[in-house]
Amino acid sequence: MGIRVYKPTSAGRRNSSVNDYAELTTSRREKSLCKRIKKTGGRNHRGVTTTRFRGGGARKIYRIIDFKRTKDGVPAKVATIEYDPNRNCFISLLHYTDGEKKYILAPLGIQAGDRVESGPSCEPKIGNAMPLSAIPAGMEIHNIEMRAGQGGKLVRGAGSAASIMAKEGNWVTVVLPSGEMRMVRKECRATIGRLSNPDHQNVRIGKAGRKRHMGRRPHVRGKAMNPVAHPMGGGEGRSNGGRHPCSPTGVLAKGGKTRNPRSPSNNRIIRRRKSGRFQIRV
Repeated sequence: MGIRVYKPTSAGRRNSSVNDYAELTTSRREKSLCKRIKKTGGRNHRGVTTTRFRGGGARKIYRIIDFKRTKDGVPAKVATIEYDPNRNCFISLLHYTDGEKKYILAPLGIQAGDRVESGPSCEPKIGNAMPLSAIPAGMEIHNIEMRAGQGGKLVRGAGSAASIMAKEGNWVTVVLPSGEMRMVRKECRATIGRLSNPDHQNVRIGKAGRKRHMGRRPHVRGKAMNPVAHPMGGGEGRSNGGRHPCSPTGVLAKGGKTRNPRSPSNNRIIRRRKSGRFQIRV
């Protein structure tokens, strides 16, 4: 695990760095757990651009990840630690004793040859998936379910981990990496440990070409456009927009609420990630 900095043989290479991928054990994927995904280029089924500045990029094969971890009582051996182009953490290939193979998100510190298991009665060690009620308080966890049996939704980014603060009745209080504190049902499952590849945040892209390989096209400022293309465009000389920042369709871009106010999960938030204030539940 580490960052490799190349010699500055060009202007782009001078300011870039890459992951050394020292933890990976193979470059061959399990073909039975892969499928081809179609690129959208930021467009919907009618061909209308719904997300700007996307397109191109290298072709990627999707690895089918087991986010549910419901194969209880069947131990599995960690066969490989692999790179996944669809996410920033590494993945592990599990070989179960009954012959089945599955991919999971690789925790930090797991190695090929280790044994992992899932279920309420397994040992609370790195890589094991258990209900929150069976995990001791204070342990680092990831891939947390929001509803039992739904599959992991929370804490799936490289190097991230949540921690269990308290247990009360049917609810478990979890502190997320963003600082948000929320309550989750005790039947929901989570995987023990911190996710792999914590150095992902330290990699410097270095040049625009690497972003194009990721499928990201140049982001053009609205005030640099013509008035016909953006509400903030035009003007004599360099202008500062003359209005609050907005999208090409005139929707205000700053300070808007992004959460769905009708989502029932909002009622289980004890402390929000931004303000730090506690929410009083009735």
